[in-house]
Amino acid sequence: MVVQPPASDGGRLVTIHGERMGVAYSLFDVLDLLHREGLPTADTAVDDTELIEWRGGGPYDWNSGSSDEA
Repeated sequence: MVVQPPASDGGRLVTIHGERMGVAYSLFDVLDLLHREGLPTADTAVDDTELIEWRGGGPYDWNSGSSDEA
């Protein structure tokens, strides 16, 4: 799973194996997407770099502020 940097609205695009799964607006949304895909949803999963690649900030970064978004 890859969680992209926050967009201007604070949402973060989430993909799994390159397939768009949705936009997460909070850590709870990411956990929900994990659950829907049958992946581990324990609290420790959000810090598991083998499971989730966080780009442009970690699991607790949800505000945009980057001016270099494409």
